[in-house]
Amino acid sequence: MTAPLVFLPGWCLGRGPLNAAVNALNGTIFDLPGYGAAPLISDFYNAADDIAARLQPDTTLCGWSLGAQLALAVAARAPEKVGKLVLVAGTASFIQRDGWPHAMPPEMLAEFTAGILADVEAMLPRFVGGFNRGDARAKEVSRQLLELADPRPPLATLATGLDWLRDVDLRRLAPQIKAPTLLIHGSTDPLMPLAAAEALAALIPQAQLATFADCAHAPFISRPEDFLARINAFLND
Repeated sequence: MTAPLVFLPGWCLGRGPLNAAVNALNGTIFDLPGYGAAPLISDFYNAADDIAARLQPDTTLCGWSLGAQLALAVAARAPEKVGKLVLVAGTASFIQRDGWPHAMPPEMLAEFTAGILADVEAMLPRFVGGFNRGDARAKEVSRQLLELADPRPPLATLATGLDWLRDVDLRRLAPQIKAPTLLIHGSTDPLMPLAAAEALAALIPQAQLATFADCAHAPFISRPEDFLARINAFLND
């Protein structure tokens, strides 16, 4: 019997951008806390534990961006629930910290957060366009992401996610992951630099890193066929 496959979306955009890929993989999507009908959970690790409680044992758990950070935490804290782990555009820490330079400066995230809280609709196209810089299909990928995005969740939900991006550091948890792990990362991702994925892969015991050239933060939109082929190969390995 095939293991269930569950995907966790990224910050703000919701399920929409992932639907085609997840449907092709016969998977399901769990909304992040505060999105759709899911209640808001303000603590990151409580949110990870809530997701774990709803998973069947040996699930293939996939996550994109912020969803990848949650997926990593679930796999480390509830190893019996995660048979395989896929981290798409993932990182151990979204902001720069001591010993972790491959990330956004904290002051840049603070500035972005202020802009989001002031006017999310004005900031969102800049955010999506920014994280696709360097992608060979940057304009088309940005257009698709904005068209496919779900209606915006409440501002409190967005603010909670940004707090997580500011506060969460998963470097201690990563070595505890027992599941075989695949990291999929765009070589030109400006939001989660490739060096962050390389450093994270080195922390996870059974990790392999698949790098997509000329691809930024959304490989499932930029390179959908390659994305599905790489995940299917990992699932059948």
